[in-house]
Amino acid sequence: MIDRTNVAALIPCYFEAKHIRDVAARVKEQLVNVLVVDDGSTDATESEAKAAGVEVMRHPVNQGKGAAIKTGLRMLAERPGMAYAMILDGDGQHAPEEIPRFLAAANETQAPMLVGNRMSDTRKMPFVRKMTNRFMSSQISKVCGQWVPDTQCGFRMIQRELLPAMVAIATTKFDYETEMLVVASLRGCRIEAVPISTIYGDEKSKIHPVRDTVRFLEMMARFKREARK
Repeated sequence: MIDRTNVAALIPCYFEAKHIRDVAARVKEQLVNVLVVDDGSTDATESEAKAAGVEVMRHPVNQGKGAAIKTGLRMLAERPGMAYAMILDGDGQHAPEEIPRFLAAANETQAPMLVGNRMSDTRKMPFVRKMTNRFMSSQISKVCGQWVPDTQCGFRMIQRELLPAMVAIATTKFDYETEMLVVASLRGCRIEAVPISTIYGDEKSKIHPVRDTVRFLEMMARFKREARK
């Protein structure tokens, strides 16, 4: 039985002093174990997270979102009794109150990986973001060999047995979250979509439009080369 006691939350964050205390406190209401990984922020992110009464680990310098997630997964993999790791962002775009949807889906499907899906209701999603998500999801789904409707969603849950493969991924930036899907798929894991709300507030995207687009295209080319081999 998957419940609030055997799913541990991981919140990677960078310069989220404004939001992290509220997000972490709300996650703590849903799950017993909550870990925040501050990826080298120089604002009050670390102290605000600690004020929420959760465990906090901090990188001395910024290493990238993927690196922060891997640090957290490495720590959670060592925890006895943990069945899944739940990952969500610290900027308020993911509603902690929707965590029970993932728990219910995990109990129903036993899927090794579950990913949030915002694409069933995109009325609140900026047009450019919506078109980008749809295009990237279609391309990445082809590589995965299974349909993942919202590949860009960072709200996801991963089975404990899959964590070593996730930690072993070489990338450390935003492309890491895409590679997680590909690696899981290549291992024969089914990825279940969980409907979640589309939330946009005053948060600013940390994705660099040019640099990270180039990184994405390079990654897709690499996946295609590997598939041909």
